[in-house]
Amino acid sequence: MLTLNYYKGAGIIPNFSELSRRYDKDRRTLKKYYEHGMIPKRKKRIYKSELDDYINIIKVKIADSANTLKGIYEYLLDIYDIKTTYNNFKAYCRRHNLSIKKEKNVPHPRYETLPGEQLQTDWKEDIELTNKRGEVFKFNIFSATLGYSRKHIFIYSKNRTESDFLRCNISVFRKIGGIPKKNKTDNMTAVVNVSSKGRKTKHPRILQFEKDTGMKIVLCQVRSPETKGKDESANRFLNRLYAYNNDFEDLDDLLRIIERLNVRCNEEINQFTNVPPDVLFQKEKEYLLPLPNDKVLDSYLDNFVIAKVPTTLLVPFKGNGYSVPKEYIGSNVKLVQESNNLYIYFNTKLIALHEISNNKVNYRLEDYSEGLKARMKDADVDYNELAKKNLERFNKNG
Repeated sequence: MLTLNYYKGAGIIPNFSELSRRYDKDRRTLKKYYEHGMIPKRKKRIYKSELDDYINIIKVKIADSANTLKGIYEYLLDIYDIKTTYNNFKAYCRRHNLSIKKEKNVPHPRYETLPGEQLQTDWKEDIELTNKRGEVFKFNIFSATLGYSRKHIFIYSKNRTESDFLRCNISVFRKIGGIPKKNKTDNMTAVVNVSSKGRKTKHPRILQFEKDTGMKIVLCQVRSPETKGKDESANRFLNRLYAYNNDFEDLDDLLRIIERLNVRCNEEINQFTNVPPDVLFQKEKEYLLPLPNDKVLDSYLDNFVIAKVPTTLLVPFKGNGYSVPKEYIGSNVKLVQESNNLYIYFNTKLIALHEISNNKVNYRLEDYSEGLKARMKDADVDYNELAKKNLERFNKNG
């Protein structure tokens, strides 16, 4: 606006209304241009994102290299019920320069199998998470993936022994309602012995398991990740667990998180098949081998018993009582000992885990607290504190 510059230089205040009619401009704009030497820019509108409320949480989670963006997103979805889509979440992280360093990509050629043909299994080893109270949980997850549908099954396990391998396979069979023809796994010590010359020999119990179930256990070629790529992909789902570090209550809460994660990954559309694993599994399950008699499968579970849950919540095992949640009162549960751990199942669901003890009474704090609450029904009582005091008395009395 040369005219305004002229007036400004001459120290003359122009008639802004006249200039507005002449140049078809708002007189207020012209006045501001005259006073400030430029037409003021409109202030950029700042839109608030739902994720602004969680940015500090995102920063903490993203600083842990064990996490993934998808895992952090699923964590926020699960814990805080955010409404933001995953694509918008990624865009938000880019705008705020929040990223996780990625490892160099490794080639993973794909191949397909027929329905019911193959199960791929592996251990997600030595997972370590800390709960809200600072307790450290060290565990493994047995990861199993059906080759055709990509349906994933995750089984919590303290150890990775031969008995654990068999127990976890049996849990998978019962969850999917049948048995695949092959199980492709790596050369884990729970399955084979490897001689100094590299010769691999399956354990006698593993060979018998193959005969009893009709499932051939196929060992992967060493250093060939492409042979078990579908289950390796499942392990990436398990990386989402790290987003819950310092944000879960106890073992029961951790087991619920694993179960929710398992459900969600089977509902997500697979990038290769373009459908969720649960959809393709409806076809694949028709091709699975039938389950053998329960006695055959149970014969591979070391030191197991069936017990009915009494009102004390303590199910008996080798002369001592071990607690389960109150909702299982009156139900039959299966107790399976592996090493020094006692796994307690209702149908195929793991509902409690104890260390084997010489104590007559072995209550978990959460079971005992919930039992007292249901019994006393007093809103003014701190049941966790009351449970802790009573359990201290039990421990002193052995």
